[in-house]
Amino acid sequence: MADLDKLVEELGKLSVVEAAELVSKLEEAWGVSAAAPVAVAAAPAAGGAAAAPAEEKTEFDVVIKDAGPKKIEVIKVLRQLTNVGLAEAKQQVEAGNAKVLEGAAKEAADDAKAKLEAAGAVVELQ
Repeated sequence: MADLDKLVEELGKLSVVEAAELVSKLEEAWGVSAAAPVAVAAAPAAGGAAAAPAEEKTEFDVVIKDAGPKKIEVIKVLRQLTNVGLAEAKQQVEAGNAKVLEGAAKEAADDAKAKLEAAGAVVELQ
């Protein structure tokens, strides 16, 4: 049997991008989906009952839509945010629609967006 503590330690060293790739490969290999099930809200009852307030989104994906004119600056910020190598960061920035962070908290996503936009990128939170 595998040493689970060692496995946990190794997985902890993965960057966000590497972890996302691992999830995709495991989903493909095992034929499963890691997506959380979506709860369907019940329709409000007739008779004037007010609808329950919608839940506020708590996790965001930070996506670079366009690197803009300062690709080098955007690559530097991307590397700071994700700890990926230079070649991988360059490839992500040049590809467009690159997910920088997945499932990030609102504060972390806003911070990453602000840093990337300051470097010249067009960024979207999803």
